[in-house]
Amino acid sequence: MSLNLKKVRIQQIRWEAKDIFSYELTEESFAELPAFTAGAHIDLYLPDGKIRSYSLASDPADLSSYVIAIQREDHGRGASKWLHDVARVGTLLPVSTPKNEFELADEADESIFIAGGIGITPILAMIKRLDSQGRKWTLHYATRSREATPFARELDSLAAGRDRVKYSIGGERVNRLNIRQVIASGSNGAHFYCCGPTRMIDEFVTETTSISPSHVHIERFSAVNEAAVEGGFEVMLAKSGGKVKVAQGQRMLDALLDANVSVPYACSNGICGTCLTKVIRGKPDHRDDFLSDDEKALGNSIIVCCSGSLSSELVLDL
Repeated sequence: MSLNLKKVRIQQIRWEAKDIFSYELTEESFAELPAFTAGAHIDLYLPDGKIRSYSLASDPADLSSYVIAIQREDHGRGASKWLHDVARVGTLLPVSTPKNEFELADEADESIFIAGGIGITPILAMIKRLDSQGRKWTLHYATRSREATPFARELDSLAAGRDRVKYSIGGERVNRLNIRQVIASGSNGAHFYCCGPTRMIDEFVTETTSISPSHVHIERFSAVNEAAVEGGFEVMLAKSGGKVKVAQGQRMLDALLDANVSVPYACSNGICGTCLTKVIRGKPDHRDDFLSDDEKALGNSIIVCCSGSLSSELVLDL
């Protein structure tokens, strides 16, 4: 385990929306938690070796606790089901120090947010930060239904009657989210943020092509590309001397875990970087959204949860 891990206690579990609970986490001796910036996430270390990344929804100015929100995924890898069904108030869990790949430009004159469902979590922390500074912000928030809209009360309180939160509720005829119109409504110099499902992110990227990349910020739930499942190659383990075959239809991570190879992983979607592994020999088939194009071109590292191999043999530093 990383030396940077801290033990936190589940101080409170709240029902936020259909299939979504929030968890307030405090340091086990109630000491102040490590500082974080709006948009950051933590890695939560769960039983059976599971590591999952969750965005912090709490106010960066309040380090007495962290707040995360977790949507139950019945067809996931089991982490959300364990947290919903087994975890209890008082449970102690190790967590990493906060990391941030979705930074807030809090000096901007105007910030416009687009969120879909559980994608509200990092944006909520951003809004709290901007509101404390008296900055201008607007949120466009799309959800499937009113009962599936987490943090609505808190958002309405932050909006304080200033018409800053605009809901788009699935199945209702009014207030349909039009991303093109939202982008066009921004002033010169506005910063735009989006966190939500793939379809929403893809449309957001298309509509912001004419805007300076430094003013466009996204966080995905999953990588743009589908995970590599072509298989038909072998992974050589440089440290242990072992060999793992990756069969057709199988992810490399699954093959490694099935062979009892210890690989840290969290999102399983190619976005968080927890499973970043050094490549000693071979040609990776990159499918992630974590490595930059330059890093991928070097070919000396790979995100094993979603990527594959273009060579018959891939030698990894495992």
